[in-house]
Amino acid sequence: MEMRAYSYDYLITAQRIMGDMLDFAVNTCDMDVDRYFAMFLVSDISVQFQNGNPTYIAGKTGCEIVKEVVEESGIQPVNVEDEMYLDKSPEYWAGWALAYYQWFTCRPFMKINEAVPIHRIVQMYNVYHEMDITHFVDTMNELWDQYYKETNLKRIRKISGLSQKELAELSGVPLRQIQLFEQRQRDINHTRAIDVVKMSRVLGCKVEDLLQI
Repeated sequence: MEMRAYSYDYLITAQRIMGDMLDFAVNTCDMDVDRYFAMFLVSDISVQFQNGNPTYIAGKTGCEIVKEVVEESGIQPVNVEDEMYLDKSPEYWAGWALAYYQWFTCRPFMKINEAVPIHRIVQMYNVYHEMDITHFVDTMNELWDQYYKETNLKRIRKISGLSQKELAELSGVPLRQIQLFEQRQRDINHTRAIDVVKMSRVLGCKVEDLLQI
């Protein structure tokens, strides 16, 4: 089970804030959704949000975050009144759904956007906005798997018939670390050599077989 960055109690607010953020950026500030989201991704704010900093998942409004992102990017500040609409746009839904997916999977916004760009999530609105969020999650996971092919570690572990938990117990490498390797959230090529050696011994393979070369 994933250890999520913040509790479910904050999730609804976090989803609303991210929805308002994209809605305000696109429909009030007239910014291109990909251009704005690229600024969000390279800002420290995206990291604070995914790490569950209460300032961003509960304390600030989506409009305030847009202004902070733009200011941090160094371009002309946003000088429009804060505005949030009762009618929820495709951009609002995209932010709302993305916040849920990021929280649920614990995957970084940057990695998610590489696999499924934000404009593509906006395009999913017509099909998914009236469905249960789990349908969106399933589709996002399929797109993620298509983009990020199976790691060597995961492929060899599955051939060996071991679960992640079993590999962790037998090798002494923490379960969370194995999960991060297989999700490509931690680079196995740059981890401690001893951990790769331990896993290779359990899996009966060469060290280099586990590296992503």
